[in-house]
Amino acid sequence: MALQVTGASFSLLRNSRTRRSIRAVASEESVTIQTGGEDKVKLGGSDLKVTKLGIGAWSWGDTSYWNNFEWDDRKLKAAKTAFDTSIDSGITFFDTAEVYGSKFSFGAVNSETLLGRFIKERKQKDPGVEVAVATKFAALPWRLGRGSVISALKDSLDRLNLSSVELYQLHWPGLWQNEDYIDGLADAVEQGLVKAVGVSNYSEKRLRAAYKQLKSRGIPLASNQVNYSLIYRLPEENGVKATCDELGITLIAYSPIAQGALTGKYTPTNPPTGPRGRIYTPEFLTELQPLVNRIKDIGQSYNKTPTQVVLNWLVSQENVVPIPGAKNAEQAKEFAGAIGWKLTNDEIAELRSLASKTKPVMGFPVEKL
Repeated sequence: MALQVTGASFSLLRNSRTRRSIRAVASEESVTIQTGGEDKVKLGGSDLKVTKLGIGAWSWGDTSYWNNFEWDDRKLKAAKTAFDTSIDSGITFFDTAEVYGSKFSFGAVNSETLLGRFIKERKQKDPGVEVAVATKFAALPWRLGRGSVISALKDSLDRLNLSSVELYQLHWPGLWQNEDYIDGLADAVEQGLVKAVGVSNYSEKRLRAAYKQLKSRGIPLASNQVNYSLIYRLPEENGVKATCDELGITLIAYSPIAQGALTGKYTPTNPPTGPRGRIYTPEFLTELQPLVNRIKDIGQSYNKTPTQVVLNWLVSQENVVPIPGAKNAEQAKEFAGAIGWKLTNDEIAELRSLASKTKPVMGFPVEKL
C-alpha cells in the first residue's frame, strides 16, 4: 500500500489499524510512501498471503474486448509502467489467464507472456522483489482428464518463465470433466507447481463440491474469482459470498469498478467504446448518475477518487480481494490509494441502497451453470 504525495505536504492514512514502517522515496515531482508487508491477507485456508488489492491483467495484449481492437508499442509500454508502478506502490498480486490476449481470444500477445517479461525485467533491477502470480486453466470442451490441467499449467509456466505460480484457478466450470479438473488442481499442488488453488465463476453448489473434493485430498480451496462490484452484487444474492465466508474461501472480485462505469469517467454523452458500450449504454449511465454523484461526494470527504471509494467498498465487505485492471501507471497509482482507510458502516450501507435502485448489468452466463 502507498500514499502518493504531490508537493510539500501530505496527509496520513485515515483509520489505520496497525503501525507501519514507512519508507519515503523522493522524486522531482512526487513522493511515494510505501508500507511493508503488513497489508497482506491469506487466501482462504491456504498459506498464501497476497496484498489486499491485486491487479488484473486481462487487458494486457487483448484486442478482442479492450484496447479498441488494437495493440501497439505505446500500449505495451503503458502496461509495463502499470506493472512497475503497482510494485512501487506495494501491490504485488497479479492475476492473468492463458486465454487473455491469446490467439484463442483473438488477442495480439498473451498476457502471461507479458507478465512474465515484466517480472523478469523487474527482477534484473530488483532481485529481491516478490511477485504473487495467479493464472487460470481454460476448461475447453476438448480438454479431457486431470492430466490436461497439469499440461496447461506447464504451458502457462513456460509463457510466464516461472517454475511455479502462487495461485492456479479453473477459469470457469467445464461442461464436463469438473471432478477431473479439481483432481488436476490437487495434483498441481502435490507436484509443487502451485502454492494454492482456486476456482472462478463458480456457483454455490459447484463451490461446495469443489471445496469438499479438495478437502478429501487435504488441500484447501483458496479462492473463488467472480464478477463483483457495487452495481453487480450477484455473489451476495446467489449464496456465493455467504458460502465463501462460511467455508473460509476468499472471494476475488473481478470487474470491481464495473469496467470503468463506476469511476465517473463515462457519462450518457461519453459512453465507453467497443463491447463495453453495449453494456454500459447512455440509458444505463443516465440511471447510474445519482449513484456516481454520491460516490464523488463521499470521495471528496476523504480526498479520494470515485474509483478508490468503490474499491474500498469491496474491501470493506471483508474476505474480498478486488483485482481492477491497470492499463497504465496512473490507474495503478490510483488503485493503490483504495486501501489503508475505510468507509464508515453508514456510507457502506448508503451506497448499497443507492446501487440497488440501478438495474443490474449482465454477467458471465457460466456463473449459473
